Amino acid sequence: MPPVPPEPPVRKERADAVRNREAVLAAAARLFEERGDPGRVSMDDIAAEAGVGKGTLFRRFGDRVGLVKALVEQRTEALRGAVAEGPPPLGPGAPAEERVLALLDALLRLKLESRPLMLALENAGSGSPYRNEGYALWHGQLAALLAEVRGERDAEFLAHALLAAVRSDLIEHVSAGGAAPERMRDGVAALARAVLASGEAP
Repeated sequence: MPPVPPEPPVRKERADAVRNREAVLAAAARLFEERGDPGRVSMDDIAAEAGVGKGTLFRRFGDRVGLVKALVEQRTEALRGAVAEGPPPLGPGAPAEERVLALLDALLRLKLESRPLMLALENAGSGSPYRNEGYALWHGQLAALLAEVRGERDAEFLAHALLAAVRSDLIEHVSAGGAAPERMRDGVAALARAVLASGEAP
């Protein structure tokens, strides 16, 4: 067999490119927060706020949706790490029941803290939250945990049903109706406990 060629070295990002990326994300986050809706912020606005050329934005992020995705990825990085290898109750060392409750609560708090951004991301998937990459990640994690507790039969569907309780459009609707964040957290936890208690152990 011919020798396997070595993999090309990983190119390290230039320091100025890193600074530009951080400046753009910080500027976008400020403007999105100030105006309450990423749809009301243009790429020109972000370039001017960040002090970079508009071409830099398009080359790096593609469009405004790409910027929204990058910001959400930045804000969920710690949560992804905690679920993958962190301590209880989110990490692998906790019982599956506790991890389900902790994950849903963490997702709800994240969406409450970043409401315009999360709503924009969910609407970016052709108006469907099911078509963004983050949804598939959390659904897979939640379905696996539910399968540990109740068996695999309904785990996929129930994971969808529980994630529906922390959808950004629902959060906006109940917030407009006067629901306090703590009431939402209590309600999501009650729903999850009911689901967890309703199945038989595998």
